[in-house]
Amino acid sequence: MATIESTYLGDLRTEATHLQSGTKIITDAPTDNLGKGEAFSPTDLLAESLASCMLTTMAILGGKQGITIDGTTCEVTKIMAANPRRVAEVVINFKFPKDYDDKDRKILEAAAYGCPVAVSIHPDLKKTVDFGW
Repeated sequence: MATIESTYLGDLRTEATHLQSGTKIITDAPTDNLGKGEAFSPTDLLAESLASCMLTTMAILGGKQGITIDGTTCEVTKIMAANPRRVAEVVINFKFPKDYDDKDRKILEAAAYGCPVAVSIHPDLKKTVDFGW
């Protein structure tokens, strides 16, 4: 059963609908690739899906160990390459609202690097992650 329905709206824009919730995401081609840059690009979503998955997995696995990450943020930078045009690197800089001991840091890092998106994307895509420890 499908989980997403995606529709091409024209002008290099799509609308994706999450079928269970009805939530919608608009994508737009970036300005450096003939688009208007008025919404996330598909490659922005790839980079963001890695960051969101890392955060979510850290929250799930950390929570099982009594580690909370509420209020944690991260900045995500996508670096493109040409020939073929692709995401070459995703840089993620985490900002945790509190300090953790070495044991908790290892748990959180393992959770982040083991998230489903991180282990699903091609290994040639460079993942540069700064946990800020």
